[in-house]
Amino acid sequence: MELTRLFDLIPYQIANFDKEIALAKKENGSWTTFSSRKVKDIVDQLSLAFLNSEIQPGDKVAIISNNCPEWNFVDLALQQIGAISVPMYPTITSSDYEYIFDHASVKMIFVGDQTIYDKAKVVSGDRSIITFEDIEGVVRFNDFLAKGDNLDLMVLEKSKTSIKPEDLFTIIYTSGTTGRPKGVMLTHHNVLSNVLQVGKIFTPDKGVSRVLSFLPLCHIYERSASFAFLFMGFSVYYAESMEAIGDNLKEVKPHLFNTVPRLLEKIYDKIVAKGYELTGVKKTLFFWALDLGLKYDPANSMGAWYDFQLKLANKIIFSKWREALGGEVLQINSGASALQPRLSRVFWAAGIKVCEGYGLTETSPVISASICNFEEIRIGWVGKLIEDVQVKIASDGEILVKGPNVMQGYYREPEQTAEALKDGWFHTGDIGELDGTYLRITDRKKEMFKTSGGKYVAPQVMENKFKESSLIDQLVVVGENKNYPAALIVPNFEALKEYCKHKGIPYTSDLEMISKQEIMEKYDREIETANKFFAKWEQVKRYKLLGNSWSIETGELTPTMKLKRKVIHQKYESEIEGIYKA
Repeated sequence: MELTRLFDLIPYQIANFDKEIALAKKENGSWTTFSSRKVKDIVDQLSLAFLNSEIQPGDKVAIISNNCPEWNFVDLALQQIGAISVPMYPTITSSDYEYIFDHASVKMIFVGDQTIYDKAKVVSGDRSIITFEDIEGVVRFNDFLAKGDNLDLMVLEKSKTSIKPEDLFTIIYTSGTTGRPKGVMLTHHNVLSNVLQVGKIFTPDKGVSRVLSFLPLCHIYERSASFAFLFMGFSVYYAESMEAIGDNLKEVKPHLFNTVPRLLEKIYDKIVAKGYELTGVKKTLFFWALDLGLKYDPANSMGAWYDFQLKLANKIIFSKWREALGGEVLQINSGASALQPRLSRVFWAAGIKVCEGYGLTETSPVISASICNFEEIRIGWVGKLIEDVQVKIASDGEILVKGPNVMQGYYREPEQTAEALKDGWFHTGDIGELDGTYLRITDRKKEMFKTSGGKYVAPQVMENKFKESSLIDQLVVVGENKNYPAALIVPNFEALKEYCKHKGIPYTSDLEMISKQEIMEKYDREIETANKFFAKWEQVKRYKLLGNSWSIETGELTPTMKLKRKVIHQKYESEIEGIYKA
């Protein structure tokens, strides 16, 4: 069958896979599952419920919830009647909700739970709200779904026939690292073209069928992936929460999951922290295996002696890493920000294929993706350009993109649209380089800064190198218009405790430890080690250790865990000034 609209993927999955489990969620300690046919029945009924509630083509409906099958049901049902979904992060503020409700002229709101409902209600005005969880006095999802009972499916079929590939199906407000979010307008063709091209290059080992999903569906990365999973016939299990991912991995035993680098960093740091807790021969073997893994290059022969050692390391050490991820993971896809090459190396060495890709909300999102096999993977690159997507590098190094996946523009923002889409090319704002069809990202154009000496500094590359230290959890490089770069550093306090224990240094509190001379001297050495990889003008000359981690909740990270540099600079203005006055 021909696929021209995203909701065509539902009958396509039934015709080609007819999954017993298409979607699943955990409720009250057990998994509730939905077959391919059940998904179709619910989506059709929900579409009729929307029609019966006077939701018209072009009307905007907000979805604010953690991942669950109901999220997909609403998304697909709106598509079938020509209404436009406006997905939003559960973690943003009421004022952000209010801005998007008003800017997008949202008519109806779906929320996941009580907490989200409370935030949305105060700024919802006269808009109706439907909840996925039971909340007293509020219309529940199942009650709203019942409005589609016993209605004529021919009415729905007529509606579906009227939907064209070039029709707008969603407006995604980018989380943004600065300023107000912009509403990215995407059509069925934008995202479906991307899904089909990714499907062509996605060649995991045979037997892939289970996926654990925990990245937010409101983000284009997991949103488009959900359509790709429909297309490829995978069973999608939604994690209960970020805190429960470890347990859910062991239950579901997924073959695949998508992640962002920050989560892989946390997984790696936890593994290394466990290694520090070992003693004697076990500890020696652990760090021998780790050191071996950090040297690995899957695309090149490492020699017979190395291969023999790695085989042994996999049997006695790395097998436990795979068990912690459920024991059956065949591939992990990483996106949304830059992945440290050392993480790629060590996970590949451990038999866990981590494949990096690149894209933006404005490109639906995939521009390039790693081919996850030993012949075509390149550590440190974000893969090959996907078919039908063109890339060229501007004179200043910026990556420019053209293709069917590129957005229609920013909703109600003609000036910003014109700035981003010039001469038929989308300006990504990222700096990179091409080697044939392989793409590498070197930095974010707006994040690069110039020192007072006129030298350009690319902070993202430096930050990834500094974070290779087990004692550094988070770091931002600063120094615009200053005479040298400096850094704000959040220590990895668990690793610091282990270091102090090893050195016989009494550990009191996090804040007290980062002011101790011997600790400062250790961080001096860590910075000195990383500085060797950079030119003299790029090297971090001074730094400030901070006692609190940065998070989404405290405002320093976006929902996809990227640094909000402007917020960090404002929040720590006095600390930054103190570095340069010292």
